[in-house]
Amino acid sequence: MIKYSVGAAVLAGLILSATGSAYAGGNQCGGASWYGPGFHGKKTASGARFNENAMTAAHKTLPLGTIVKVTDQRTGKSIKVTINDRGPYSGGRIIDLSMGAASKLGFMARGTTKVCIARS
Repeated sequence: MIKYSVGAAVLAGLILSATGSAYAGGNQCGGASWYGPGFHGKKTASGARFNENAMTAAHKTLPLGTIVKVTDQRTGKSIKVTINDRGPYSGGRIIDLSMGAASKLGFMARGTTKVCIARS
């Protein structure tokens, strides 16, 4: 019975992850976009000035200062970023990366990608 409950919880988590919601272990999967031009030098939610070339990101609910590992589901490439802002505010996206982080992950030209994030 316990084995079934754990299996059901994992299955439920995988189903939720496909929709961009959190699942077991604090991981989250969904859309990612990037921002930079037009925001460079402006204050972020953390109070720091936004640097479009830094390895930072915006997330709706993670505590500011949290370091997360972002993995591109298409390529398997991973980077680490610090959450210093709030967003994204476009539907279906779970994280908004700085231009520098998007460049390192390799999806700037596409504009968006599918990622999984995990607390580092």
